[in-house]
Amino acid sequence: LQVPCALSQPAAGSESRRFANKHSKKALKASLTLGILLGMFFVAWLPFFVTNVTQAVCGCVPAGFFDVLTWLGYCNSTMNPIIYPLFMRDFKRAMGKYLPCCRRSGEPRPSAISLSMRNSNSGPRAATSLKNVL
Repeated sequence: LQVPCALSQPAAGSESRRFANKHSKKALKASLTLGILLGMFFVAWLPFFVTNVTQAVCGCVPAGFFDVLTWLGYCNSTMNPIIYPLFMRDFKRAMGKYLPCCRRSGEPRPSAISLSMRNSNSGPRAATSLKNVL
């Protein structure tokens, strides 16, 4: 009786290891994406905020330098739509679904009616009751 249990444990262990490995790869990729986004945010906006505080304390920051740092922050905001599709497959799919320039030739174009019904929650619904749910 104990032999089948012993044989089934390694199979369950390998399955859980495979799931953990797949999960850890996704977590690593999400961490990498988040690290890149936050890193770029801090590189772009931290000099602006430090200079802004310095300007408030001593008033010794040239206006041209302050403008350059402001535009550096704006460039960071411009980079986000480029970074997200590079690292996030779901974001890329969603953008390809709704932007005509990114849609594949075989995919149907979503109609305005289906989009508005999906967003307004006013589409047809099946009658549900507590009995049906339970």
